[in-house]
Amino acid sequence: MQENKASANTAAGPVSRVIHWADMPVRKNANGGESRDVVRGATATGDPVNVHATTQPAGMKPNPAHPIQHTEFICVEEGMLEVEHDGRVDRVEPGDVMMIAKGTVHQVRNAGDAPVRYFVVGIGGDAVGKPQAGAKA
Repeated sequence: MQENKASANTAAGPVSRVIHWADMPVRKNANGGESRDVVRGATATGDPVNVHATTQPAGMKPNPAHPIQHTEFICVEEGMLEVEHDGRVDRVEPGDVMMIAKGTVHQVRNAGDAPVRYFVVGIGGDAVGKPQAGAKA
């Protein structure tokens, strides 16, 4: 993993540090929202990890449903998020955490009338994936 302000590592592995909002690479999503990559790499034990913050404006079209081959924790900071998965829909409010199990096809959308901001913590499997546009690996 290359070193950058948002995901600094040393030859010995990740280092403890503050990751400032302004230092997180920003990427624009196809549906008009934006994401900031907090960390993309591996834990000290070698498990792939990807943490990103996403903001979706109200009334925005959701990203397409997609499967994952890792575990995700979606932590809502503000707004109302609706998560479709396993044939059901759950609402996730500020302070709530939604766990998406490996192999789950899911989709998220802003279910409120204000922006929704949430953090996603992906661990294991394909959590790191390939670097996305605007993000440094």
